[in-house]
Amino acid sequence: MEPVSQRKNSGAASAATRATRAVATGAGASDRRDHLVKLAAELFARKGFQATTVREIALEAGILSGSLYHHFDSKETIVDEVLRTFLDDVTARYRAALSGDGDPRSVLSEMVRVGFGSLDAHRAAITVMQNDWSYLRSLPDDRFGYLDRAEDEVERMWVEQIRRGQAVGQFRSDVDPKLTYRMIRDTVWVTARWFRPDGHLDTGALADHFVKVLFDGLASGDETGGSR
Repeated sequence: MEPVSQRKNSGAASAATRATRAVATGAGASDRRDHLVKLAAELFARKGFQATTVREIALEAGILSGSLYHHFDSKETIVDEVLRTFLDDVTARYRAALSGDGDPRSVLSEMVRVGFGSLDAHRAAITVMQNDWSYLRSLPDDRFGYLDRAEDEVERMWVEQIRRGQAVGQFRSDVDPKLTYRMIRDTVWVTARWFRPDGHLDTGALADHFVKVLFDGLASGDETGGSR
């Protein structure tokens, strides 16, 4: 007969094994959910949110449509996660850039790098925001009202930093801060349409080039256009 102490040890080991399996299953489910969100984001970016069906997302993932509902209760829930993940990440990075004690030019340069850097992980989300912003904001119950609130917060951060630079004489006083921010934002957003991670330029190089043009300009300073 098996000793009591051995049975206790065996029972403890079994409990530990079950706990380990439960943790592994939970981690696997979380990884699976993240994978589905990324697949859906790419489809939304390529086809548009309204044109993409739950069936197409399931086919892309190699599962049945019913299995997709095990993770998400609707297509709106999926795009909600895509956009919230992007906005939470980029907003936190902007706040971090503002938390330092750098001068306005260095802080704004870092914010530009944050914007372009978001293309690495969130290119699809940025494309979805461009294409489906108006439709998502029109949905009932203010489900996507946070899009406007997030945009307002980001705009405020940029505009305040531009005004700070104007106040200390680093930036020209004859430019409109809000218009300047929107031109910078739209440059980043449009870049999402043609940028490819496997291209000859990474997001850091894109940001460096943009910062150079933003602060140093395009003109050479030779107004005559060179010798003739």
